[in-house]
Amino acid sequence: MQTSDIAERLAADDFLFIDAPHVIDMLSTIAQALVGGDQAFLDSWNRLEQDQYMADGGKYRKRRHAVYAIQNAGEQARLMPYQPHYQTIDYNPLNGGVARYFAPILDDLHQSLTLAALLEFGNRIFSQVSGNHQWHIELHQFRIEARDGKLGKPTPEGVHRDGVDFVIVVMIKRVNIDSGATTIFDLDNRQVGEFMLREPFDMVLVNDRKVYHGVTPITQLDAEAEAFRDVLVITFKAPDNL
Repeated sequence: MQTSDIAERLAADDFLFIDAPHVIDMLSTIAQALVGGDQAFLDSWNRLEQDQYMADGGKYRKRRHAVYAIQNAGEQARLMPYQPHYQTIDYNPLNGGVARYFAPILDDLHQSLTLAALLEFGNRIFSQVSGNHQWHIELHQFRIEARDGKLGKPTPEGVHRDGVDFVIVVMIKRVNIDSGATTIFDLDNRQVGEFMLREPFDMVLVNDRKVYHGVTPITQLDAEAEAFRDVLVITFKAPDNL
């Protein structure tokens, strides 16, 4: 699968699921090294911090956050000075309207070849689809937990748009959980897709201006064991749209 094929399919359908083997192959080509077994990258999800901004009072979400930028065609994404995450209540009626100062992403992830390949992959695809070559990029590491008989909610705000141009969601790990299906709706609120990110590096690409997306709540399978869903969300927004 070539990036040109992916860009063409995304432009036509506004979302695209890509299974882990194809993702790993493409990222490995970009990185010029085998991607998929980067344990430092994967283990960084074990050091997330509690989300202190949950308006529903939930304690089921841990996360870290960072901002990157690409300012000229052909450049690599550069880590920017720390800044908060902000969404209007139009896009996030639950937690929007306030600047949220999440714990910053740690160096082991920033220095990862896997992350560099993911950022370059997104840049190539979204630049082809949009014709834009400048990007404000936000990274969100999430761990959603289900415990004590309570649901874990990957998208507590419901089916939504993020207020960006494009979104990448990468599965990192599922442990002892059921459900967590990704759902896609068009702008008329008709469901146009549903699938499960199951394997590490399963991926979905979303044109955030054309479709809504959400994830169904997760439940704990074995009540005696920890249960969680780890993902990396990367959003791309053209500076003109900030």
